Amino acid sequence: MPQMPSKTFLKFCRAAVIFSSIGLSGLSLSSTHAAVDTLDYQKILQEERAWAGLSSKTLRVGDVAWSYSEGGDRSKPTILLIHGLGSSRDTWNDVAQQLTPYYHVIIPDLPFAGTTQVSENFDISVPNVTEQLRRFIEAARIQNNLNVVGHSLGGSIAMFYASQYPFDTQSLFLLSSGGVFKSNNTNYLKNPVYLKQLLVAQSGDLNFVMKKVMYNPPFTPSIINNEREKLLILKAQDNKKVIDQLDALNKLYTTTSFATMVRNIEAPTLILWGKQDQIVNVEVAQELKTIIKRSETPILLDRVGHMPLLEASTKVVDAYLSFLNKVQLQKNPLADQKIL
Repeated sequence: MPQMPSKTFLKFCRAAVIFSSIGLSGLSLSSTHAAVDTLDYQKILQEERAWAGLSSKTLRVGDVAWSYSEGGDRSKPTILLIHGLGSSRDTWNDVAQQLTPYYHVIIPDLPFAGTTQVSENFDISVPNVTEQLRRFIEAARIQNNLNVVGHSLGGSIAMFYASQYPFDTQSLFLLSSGGVFKSNNTNYLKNPVYLKQLLVAQSGDLNFVMKKVMYNPPFTPSIINNEREKLLILKAQDNKKVIDQLDALNKLYTTTSFATMVRNIEAPTLILWGKQDQIVNVEVAQELKTIIKRSETPILLDRVGHMPLLEASTKVVDAYLSFLNKVQLQKNPLADQKIL
């Protein structure tokens, strides 16, 4: 058995890839071999996935060639982790490392991010991405009693999924979830076009972005910062397309119609937020609690921003495992109505 890298070493290396994990970059690292001293980004990701108990896989479903990570015992209940805007599956590695000993874990790169491949004119709207995700789930044969988790934009997709497929969704976990809410009070929610302010389009943008999405951004060596910033600048135009689709969603749904969709969610739901979230304000957590019929009291973490899965991964997992221990024993009230 090859020697596994230490967690301390991986935490340092994680700084080199953190910007593809903060929910803003969406870089495809398979063709990236930028050298920072002797760091190989792809190798770091592979080592981190192995540390998390994950392996990299691919699955073609229709026009989408999915890249995803899988770990844990397939005989155990499955957890699907959905990343946010422009992020990748590797956003979840810290969380996955604490879940794979107990559950079967699947983490796809969504069609607008990572190394999942789609055609040039692929429809990256939230409803279509949700539909494509369902096709992936069915092809991977994990649809039954699925535990769905979503962060930020991934939370929006998770809500659409749980609303459309209530028969198969065993539970739902929302972290700093995006959507169309009455309690929106940040410009990023009121008008998603403002999200373009969080794109790294020129030198110096990265420091501003990190301070917005995290309460206490981690130290990263400047030589790594500079290299990642160059790559993010190259991806700025692609990420703008995703933001345009979020703007379209904001125009398609009113707060009333979005709430109607959310009310169709039947699954037990856990809600978790950072109190210092500058992207999706913490008041949204309580609004979701009032809309989702089987939701728990929201967990609000102090000194945490928009990235609780990175800023407080142990607290996130502790809360989630406790929640799962309860809901795995509960029967989906719609299960007997499912048409096979």
